[in-house]
Amino acid sequence: MAGNKSLRAANKAKQDEFYTQLTDIEKELRHYTEHFRDKVVFCNCDDPYESNFFKYFALNFNRLGLKRLIATCYNGSPVSGNELLLDFGDTVDDPKKIAYKVEITEVGDENGDGAINLADIQYLMQNDKNVISILKGNGDFRSEECIELLKQADIVVTNPPFSLFREYLEQLMLFKKKFIIIGGQNALTYKDVFSYIKSNQMWLGYKFGDMSFKVPEYFEPRATRFWIDETGQKWRSLGNICWFTNLDIQKRHEEIIMYKQYCPNDYPNYDNYDAINIDKVSDIPFNYEGVMGVPITFLDKYNPNQFELLGIMNTGEVNEGIRYPNTPHDRPLVKGKELYLRVLIRRKQ
Repeated sequence: MAGNKSLRAANKAKQDEFYTQLTDIEKELRHYTEHFRDKVVFCNCDDPYESNFFKYFALNFNRLGLKRLIATCYNGSPVSGNELLLDFGDTVDDPKKIAYKVEITEVGDENGDGAINLADIQYLMQNDKNVISILKGNGDFRSEECIELLKQADIVVTNPPFSLFREYLEQLMLFKKKFIIIGGQNALTYKDVFSYIKSNQMWLGYKFGDMSFKVPEYFEPRATRFWIDETGQKWRSLGNICWFTNLDIQKRHEEIIMYKQYCPNDYPNYDNYDAINIDKVSDIPFNYEGVMGVPITFLDKYNPNQFELLGIMNTGEVNEGIRYPNTPHDRPLVKGKELYLRVLIRRKQ
């Protein structure tokens, strides 16, 4: 287990800390409401002083019918503080780095103003000694005490460090947890991640594309997709973000409407694969029954009842029975020209 200092240094070097906006969380999680009733939700990369995931579930605790809400953070968080003040507009000039757990089993009108709002959550955390406890370790999601909390959870919801995405996902799969997590679209090309999608152990949520994140002060300015708002807060936008989940959602059962008719002149064969090339998901022909190579954006529309997912045309992939023997090139080739990787699919009858 890496110490907190090395983990923090790694995060800084990779510029790995992106804080999700509450509006983006609300837009995505409104599609999962039915899954949360009587469930224990664990946000294990989420300091409540800064995390909008914690804020969302705390504010909607009663509406969602949660059984319990747990949040943990590691003690290298650049925003966390040693006072029990949530970051609901308060600032901490010199935060002390501590690792702690917040556990909520009920949310009421704590201040007696007739409504349940952020003030009640803040009051609860300041006045109920059973809500917050200091962790023995550094709060890393891989630590023994955080794994013990993971075992108690029904659903994990968070934005894990992008550089640790594969390791984080592997842990969720190991403990057979339900989850809704944010990751980069590049993760779809990882062999292990793609295998989970191919085997229907995981699929994509609703948002697929551009998202903006608050970032820590140490982030260096960039020429593009970076700005500082009027409060001095730094921001980054990323155009390749998606949500990953293994909770059933309506989107997964929606079929792609196909208008194009197959014509050999419009759909060239690959040099190294027994499949036709398709450049846009909207160009998938309705009358072709063979293997097709489609852009990775197809996975955002993938319905396992409509298509069979066969493989991905990427470095190190064998794709036996589809890739021609003795062709050393893994990526798709059309008339000698290499294309960006494609996903291999076949329409179900």
